[in-house]
Amino acid sequence: MIKIYTKLRQDTNLLLLFLTFLCLSLALINPSIPVTRNIFNYIFIVDISQSMNTKDMTVGLEKVSRIDYTKATLRKVLGRLPCESKVSIGMFAGVSVAATYTPIEVCENFSAINSTIDNLDWRSTWSGNTRIRESMVNLARLIRSFPESAQVIYFTDGEEAPKLHVFNTRDLTQFQGGNDWLLAGVGTFEGTAIPKYDNKNQLIGYWSNESFALQPGMAQISQGNIGARNDYVASGASDRYLSRLDEKYLIDLSKEIKGRYVRATDEQAVLDAMGKQKPAWRDQSQLPLRHILILFALVIFLIRFISLNKIQRFFKK
Repeated sequence: MIKIYTKLRQDTNLLLLFLTFLCLSLALINPSIPVTRNIFNYIFIVDISQSMNTKDMTVGLEKVSRIDYTKATLRKVLGRLPCESKVSIGMFAGVSVAATYTPIEVCENFSAINSTIDNLDWRSTWSGNTRIRESMVNLARLIRSFPESAQVIYFTDGEEAPKLHVFNTRDLTQFQGGNDWLLAGVGTFEGTAIPKYDNKNQLIGYWSNESFALQPGMAQISQGNIGARNDYVASGASDRYLSRLDEKYLIDLSKEIKGRYVRATDEQAVLDAMGKQKPAWRDQSQLPLRHILILFALVIFLIRFISLNKIQRFFKK
């Protein structure tokens, strides 16, 4: 053994051939090492209630509604997610959240996911009310039904309709499901009237101030009646309810559920905030070393044909 070691030290060519043979032999065995991968699964929830039809956002030079702005931002975010990320698109209205599908791989299903975003529409709503706090519990229940966990990015203007008071405000201080969820605020701070459309998407007026007040005589603590509101259309400009991004409410809500808040000014702001979220989960897998060992063998084999003098002459030039 000592003689072999001495021979290898004295003969560089023999040493390189030995190392090449050793790497190839190990490659045949194909050893592996355990690695931990971060798994990034996301569900993007889009508020499709009628306040999201408010036109106070811009895409390029065009004035657009909050929901159209959210869709444009989502497309940009989607285009910058790395492959192997998984994505689901969900909708929120009333007190409920619905997912179009469980998270799917973003690159293989890029067109399908974009098509889902394109088809998000306020007319898919199943309730005229907006109970964001109530939806937190339902969203957590929805995610528990997924085969894999997912981090939440929730696009909303923070508009609760009707307005909250002590009897219709759910206490979320003990809520455990929202850890690291991201609430993305959409809208401006200037008050803008909320357009009211018919089922053919034709403008018929604007939501009135009375629409955001609880109906008189309603049992306000009744679960069945939670959050019902009037459906009045404003008769004049002075009657219109002016909607704005309720950022303070969303910040407080995000703290209450142990999540985060970001104002969705552009896709970069959203992506930066997503970068601070923890992975949905971690996966333990084996990294095979065969290809790395074959590459090492090739490099070592080629080195023996390059003399030290040639290397020195190359660097002197």
